[in-house]
Amino acid sequence: MTTYIVRRVLIAVPIFFGITILVFMLLVLAPGDPVSAFIRPELRTDPVMRQIIMERYGLDQPLPIRYVRWLAEAVQGNLGYKFGGVGLPVLDTVARGFAASVLLMGSALLIGIAVGIPLGIISALRQYSRLDYFLTGVAFLGVSMPSFMLGIGGLYLLGLQIRIFPIGGMVTAGAPFSILDLLAHLALPAIILGIGYVAILMRYTRSAMLEVLGSLYVTTAEAKGLPPRIVVVRHALRNALIPIVTVIGLSLPELVGGAVIIESVFSWPGMGLMMVEGVAGRDFPMIMGLSLVVAITVLVANLLTDIAYAVTDPRVRFS
Repeated sequence: MTTYIVRRVLIAVPIFFGITILVFMLLVLAPGDPVSAFIRPELRTDPVMRQIIMERYGLDQPLPIRYVRWLAEAVQGNLGYKFGGVGLPVLDTVARGFAASVLLMGSALLIGIAVGIPLGIISALRQYSRLDYFLTGVAFLGVSMPSFMLGIGGLYLLGLQIRIFPIGGMVTAGAPFSILDLLAHLALPAIILGIGYVAILMRYTRSAMLEVLGSLYVTTAEAKGLPPRIVVVRHALRNALIPIVTVIGLSLPELVGGAVIIESVFSWPGMGLMMVEGVAGRDFPMIMGLSLVVAITVLVANLLTDIAYAVTDPRVRFS
């Protein structure tokens, strides 16, 4: 296992550099002028002012030099400063967005795991029953329903009409911070996002459990007189976890990337919303910083998923 992990880490290094080069080149080739973000509108045509800005931020250097300089600073934790907020470090901004996105997406994923997997097991055990058809219909509805419709609908009904939850933001503006206030703002967007995870995990769990329940070792366990709970949990569920772990592993990068639509609807200050604002304002340092964090998260998530395979399923071994 140790050799496998080391090998995967070594493979991830050139992949990481390849991602940074690709993102850097796409930003350079994108249309627009980042220099204009630093200059007042009436001075944007002044060639002297433009030259001063380019020399100050190294935008007059060749592309390879600009990339190497940025990467050398990035590995030291210096991601530069926001174009839209001079003097505000990108690392501090990304750290705040990182915490907000992990809190929101992590809560939604936990809801999906806690609700979706048990419902998927129940649906598989009651195959072709009315309950199975009902849960299957709910799952298809949750998968097909656009998140922005659920977000706007939940915001209007539960936030404006019934007024159970706050309508936006992470905390109440002007009020002292409290955990209860944070949880109140977190509840509605987490539930809206959790519905999608519940539907996906329910369908994958049901499909995997149906495949395993017909296996010979499950039939043998039942013939030995083992309690149904032991048969389902220890024999069936554990061997059905591979596709479930894969879905969860693929969801981990979203914990950092955030849900752009939901964060926009609920004004949640996560990385998804920051990415939208950075692209709209052509804030190159912000976009590069966010892309760097997301790239690292994807690589780590893939490694953790592969390790989880061996932990959850004894048939998986890495040589």
